[in-house]
Amino acid sequence: MKMNQEHLIPFSKQVKKLFELLLPITGQSEYIFSSSIHQEKPMSSASVNVALKRMQNGKYHGRMVAHGFRSMASTILNENKFRGDVIEKQLAHQERNKVRGAYNHAQYLEERTDMMQWYANYLDKLKNQSD
Repeated sequence: MKMNQEHLIPFSKQVKKLFELLLPITGQSEYIFSSSIHQEKPMSSASVNVALKRMQNGKYHGRMVAHGFRSMASTILNENKFRGDVIEKQLAHQERNKVRGAYNHAQYLEERTDMMQWYANYLDKLKNQSD
């Protein structure tokens, strides 16, 4: 994590299933997605951007970047009335109000778990509509 701070991430059922499928491939590494050059380091967002450029003969080139997934999630979650504090905590954003940040150490884990399950279900519905 940025700033060397621990960040808890609640997973949806869909993500847990994907991680179970990845375990035989990546289980020997500290990282689920490690660097192809340095296995002891995580994959960079640049690697994701390269993959997006190559995907489906360049269909996503100029249309999506790795950081865009965070923006898309934030927008969809805000439009669907999830609390801003919960969304910002899920994105590991720091509180800009220094006083509030000094006193509020809430993790909102239950709300974040529910929100991420909702989001995974939402993305599944979109995928199923496009199939």
